[in-house]
Amino acid sequence: MGVWIDTDMGVDDLFAALLVLQHFSVDGMSLSFGNAPLDQVIKNAAGAKAYFGWDTPLYAGAACALLGGIETAQRVLGETGMPSRGARFPDMTANYAPALPALANWLEYQTDAEILALGPLTNFAILALARPDLLPRISRITWMGGGITRGNHTASAEFNALADPEALEVLLSRGLPLTIVDLDACRRVEIVEDDIQTLNAPALLKDLLGGYLDIALARGRLAMALYDPVAAAAFVRPSLFEFGPAHIAVELAGQHTRGRTIVDQRDQARANAMIVQNLNAPEVKALCLSALEQK
Repeated sequence: MGVWIDTDMGVDDLFAALLVLQHFSVDGMSLSFGNAPLDQVIKNAAGAKAYFGWDTPLYAGAACALLGGIETAQRVLGETGMPSRGARFPDMTANYAPALPALANWLEYQTDAEILALGPLTNFAILALARPDLLPRISRITWMGGGITRGNHTASAEFNALADPEALEVLLSRGLPLTIVDLDACRRVEIVEDDIQTLNAPALLKDLLGGYLDIALARGRLAMALYDPVAAAAFVRPSLFEFGPAHIAVELAGQHTRGRTIVDQRDQARANAMIVQNLNAPEVKALCLSALEQK
């Protein structure tokens, strides 16, 4: 089994990547616009790679959506996508090779490829359009995205879906084995200030986790959902989750609903994805935080 991470490296993507890297050898990591523009995402990833000494190769992917737009989460996460209470990664950049040839080359040698996707799905939509012959080599894409009920970036849409809904549509229409860890599942796993204060982690990670929690505190909420780390937990330890079949459609045109995922669980025969039905929230939270602790 080969493992690949696709990420718009922001703060919760980092926590998710650390969890996966703790449990698997990761063959590659492709980067995408999303939490911030691609050049900033590359800086974030380069800083993390240097700080943690990752030997996983990184690749530069999509700088914009399939139709050319750039939607970021900077109004929530700040300019870098890495809010912090002080400590930060070294300020670095890198000239990474392009993601599409690397992904294609990797899949040429895979028969049971497992992918964790943490941002807009643009890189894989490009792959699906350019090299559809390689898609049968993918056994599972676990994606943090979409939502059964309300959105987060808009009232209707979750950010990763809204940033490139056409990319999601490309993957859904091609029958890829997609497992969705949606907003409603992620919102069941939350951190509070006490989690940060009691965490046995390097100061940098505690500051980043605190900066992440501060997003909620600034809005009058005491807890913050973990999002991407929950998807990583589903990837690493699926036994903590219950999944069920659903037919997923994505709104591409609505004035107020673009990017909304319509999740229909009534008819299993029409299912084109699996989606989280239930999860063990305390154990998922403990697993997510364990990746940040000093060993």
